[in-house]
Amino acid sequence: MLATITVSVSGCGSSDDADDAADAADAKPSAEAKVTVEAASKTFRAAVENGGCLQMEPETCWDQMQALMEPARDLRKAMNAEKSVGPDFWTGAYALINTMEKGIGVGKDQGAAGGITALTNRDDVFGSAHDLVDWLDAHPIK
Repeated sequence: MLATITVSVSGCGSSDDADDAADAADAKPSAEAKVTVEAASKTFRAAVENGGCLQMEPETCWDQMQALMEPARDLRKAMNAEKSVGPDFWTGAYALINTMEKGIGVGKDQGAAGGITALTNRDDVFGSAHDLVDWLDAHPIK
């Protein structure tokens, strides 16, 4: 014979715990703080200025590459939210961030190029990040 036993466990919390849980369920999510293009650009520029990699060997700069992507993604979100200019204005910046994403998409640091014609994902990430800073300088919004 096989018997199934069902055990019910009730919590030992007070009714205040239940009230707190109900209040949390009813609470509206707080609006995320909107990051401006100006603030996101400043953060991105700082990441580029403080980032980089001098090692030649593969897999020595992955952390630095990823550290550039977070502020680049935040910048893209801020650009998407900016209403003073249309999406066409951002085409060049979007292309550079997409190239950075392509470089990160490789999933590892491929190392420094063996020659001038040999490109690696470092060029996609670090090079595009520097190009994006230049693009932002040439395309200010006010």
